[in-house]
Amino acid sequence: MTLLLGIDTGGTYTDSVLFDEAGGHVVSAAKSLTTKHDLSLCVGDAIDRALDAGPPDARSRIGLVSLSTTLATNAIVERHGFPVGLVLIGQSRAALDRAGLAEALGGDPVVLIAGGHQADGQEQAPLDEAALMDGIAMLREKAAAVAVSGYFAVRNPTHERRARDLIRRETGMPVSCGHELASALDAPRRALTALLNARLIPLLQQLILAVRDHLARRGIEAPLMVVKGDGSLIAAETALMRPVETILSGPAASVVGARALSGEANCIVSDIGGTTTDIAILNGGRPVMDPDGASVGGYRTMVEAVAVRTLGLGGDSQIRLDDEKRLVVGPRRVVPLSLLARDHPAALETLREQARRAWPKTHDGRFALRLRGLGGAKLSRNEAMLWDRLETGPVSLEALFAGRPSEQPLQRLVDRGFAILAGFTPSDAAHRLGLQTGWNLEAATLGAELWARSDRRPGHPVAPDGESFARQVIERVIRQSGEAILDAAMAEETRRRGRPPPPPSAAASPSGGSNRPGGSNRRFLDAALAPKADSAPPAEEDGDTDAAPLVSFSVTLNRPLIGIGAPATTYYPAIAERLNSRLAVPTHSDVCNAVGAVAGGVSQSQSVLITAPEEGRFRVHGEGGPEDFSALTDAAARATDLARGGAERKAREAGADEIRVEVTRADRVASVAGGHEVFVESAINATAYGRPRLTPGRPG
Repeated sequence: MTLLLGIDTGGTYTDSVLFDEAGGHVVSAAKSLTTKHDLSLCVGDAIDRALDAGPPDARSRIGLVSLSTTLATNAIVERHGFPVGLVLIGQSRAALDRAGLAEALGGDPVVLIAGGHQADGQEQAPLDEAALMDGIAMLREKAAAVAVSGYFAVRNPTHERRARDLIRRETGMPVSCGHELASALDAPRRALTALLNARLIPLLQQLILAVRDHLARRGIEAPLMVVKGDGSLIAAETALMRPVETILSGPAASVVGARALSGEANCIVSDIGGTTTDIAILNGGRPVMDPDGASVGGYRTMVEAVAVRTLGLGGDSQIRLDDEKRLVVGPRRVVPLSLLARDHPAALETLREQARRAWPKTHDGRFALRLRGLGGAKLSRNEAMLWDRLETGPVSLEALFAGRPSEQPLQRLVDRGFAILAGFTPSDAAHRLGLQTGWNLEAATLGAELWARSDRRPGHPVAPDGESFARQVIERVIRQSGEAILDAAMAEETRRRGRPPPPPSAAASPSGGSNRPGGSNRRFLDAALAPKADSAPPAEEDGDTDAAPLVSFSVTLNRPLIGIGAPATTYYPAIAERLNSRLAVPTHSDVCNAVGAVAGGVSQSQSVLITAPEEGRFRVHGEGGPEDFSALTDAAARATDLARGGAERKAREAGADEIRVEVTRADRVASVAGGHEVFVESAINATAYGRPRLTPGRPG
């Protein structure tokens, strides 16, 4: 029996599973808290736990290791990454003002050189190699990787390839070319994709090397693969060259894992973790893809990825009151008090002291602690003072802000990912109500009591007691989750009908807001998502018709709801009931992403375009440059061969065996006077599918 080892590194937990390929079931599973300061610790611990819980000979039977991760996504969202250089060929500085390119570049160097091509693939100017060599001298001192993007490089990539070769020869640095990552037109977006790719290379390299080193220590000799944003797999070596393709790797793995564990082919998958909830849709067993490319951190890339709605709502989400003094969950993540007290017992005594006080204070039940090292970053004087205060462990905000210093330095440390706040979360509420165990129950109980007695407005506490407050928090998670699931379903419905998708409600926004839609929409959703007992009319024998609601609403989700993630069983039964949907929470749903890391296959595509620069001449735009033909049939045959060969080559490089290739052709024609049709262009797309290549001697 061949075993597959799946690993998922998330924002809160790192999961691992041993998966029986032939039987299609989980043999063992493990979770470890993610150690962001050193990912090798959590990855190694999760792997070891799964191996220890598996059969004695598990290590010798592992034929494949696959990894899904939020590393690329989080690095873009949090603006982390290494300094990179950008080389723009045949483009003006005005290109930096489009697609968020200047913002993504920050203060990193940019080199503008003459060259590039026209729409028909012909040179618009020779490549200025002298200017490129001058730029390389500057990049060598200021960058760790380089992105190269040329004008109309997808129609003729020769200038990008020449620049890439020169930069690699002179510096030895990794180089990302736009034409290798995207085939669509839009030079600034292609440059943005190449820039983000270059920035992510050193980050993903650290994670992959950590995994490889631990596998070597445990004597595991199996291919290592990484999940792409579309749910397919690529070899680790390929991922190191194209890490931007791992954007949304974690959410994509959750969808693939949900399909494998639930057996459902047409459903809505909602994955709730510690930090976020990710919602995606399966049609015919395949996830719905984002037609516009993956959008992360406000940047719209050209990376093919699963269409995912992400909101800052999870077990570790911050609890707060919005501007209208309504309870809101998220979008920021904080450390749960129950977890904080488990790992730092001194925090429990601080909570006890605050609870013994007869009156509430603003910062009750809130702490700050370091999250990761500075990595050489510079701090302001006030930031450095706060940083030093956190050296020995968590500090209550009450003590940290004694003497009324500004809160802004701490906020800047949090925004930059160096520090994190701790406070009451849905995980604490679940502990208080007995829905979750494992961390410190007393800390969760004290946190609920401190919140309950705080004022919603003068003289009006938030809740009568801690238990009531905990129930309010659980209810808020249920309603916000229900709203977000409806948002995703309605957006897909309008897309299928060919209409522009509606904007997501604030509930689906990871950046904040009230997390609730407004006006009549809010009243409708509140009524439709209310507990059934709240909206049901009283029994006739009660005789009290005044208690019956004047208007009742309900909503029906016409697809099964697949709830996955560690907290799924806490929230999704109620969510599915209110959405009148059938619920499935598969066994091992808490490690679904790790299952998805090994349940997917390899998929690689190659597109080749045919244009007609003049009547009777058909131009094939391939990797080696344009080729002209006098007959469309000959051009189509050549383009098909190039597309098929390119897709198959990519699939083999990505680690695939048993490859099959599907080819599609889409022609564009224009009608002219007299009813004649004129050929405009033809797109030949080949997609190669295959099984991951297993370790020799370990057949499936």
